[in-house]
Amino acid sequence: MSKITIDNVDYDTDNLSELAAQQLMMLNKTDQEIDRLNNQLAITQTARNIYSNALKACLPVSENTI
Repeated sequence: MSKITIDNVDYDTDNLSELAAQQLMMLNKTDQEIDRLNNQLAITQTARNIYSNALKACLPVSENTI
């Protein structure tokens, strides 16, 4: 028996209607997709920082940066 809490009300997932169970399943899938996308964003931001630092290392030193 699993429980979920929505708006401070506990529900037994075994007693949900078929439609409610489908909606819960889709909610869980969207949460997983949000987590996946957040992880992908973190990876991409890290790569961007690395490329930015690599670019800076390739640029000539100017008098304005000293």
